[in-house]
Amino acid sequence: MKLKTRLTRLAILIASEADRNPEFAAQIEELLGDMKKVPTKNAVRKAKDKKTSAGSGVTSHRGRRTPAVLDPVALARESEASLRAGLAELDHDRLLDVVAEYGMDPGKLVMKWKDDERIVERIVELAIARATKGDAFRAD
Repeated sequence: MKLKTRLTRLAILIASEADRNPEFAAQIEELLGDMKKVPTKNAVRKAKDKKTSAGSGVTSHRGRRTPAVLDPVALARESEASLRAGLAELDHDRLLDVVAEYGMDPGKLVMKWKDDERIVERIVELAIARATKGDAFRAD
């Protein structure tokens, strides 16, 4: 029997015993309680789909930010005023989430900026450019 199969069976056996025996489950919890919770691929995918603004701005994955709470290009297609209004409601971390998710920092400088107004101007500039890209080829 392969190692992967044996380890899978062992994990299933431990899980079923923990379901049946609360004392055993408590011992396992105590043993594993100090370990960081490692998210599954489904949990990561669901977190990206939710696009929630909760949290500190950085997920449990090192160097990964939480998903942006708004789409600046879609708002820029509506109007610049609606884009600015949407961005005005966001705090510093949420602005940086927008910059990171939509690739608005190719030179890796914007993420270091502390001035929210400067970040907003950069987002507006790039969002409008992306929203109007190709307009010369579109029929009125």
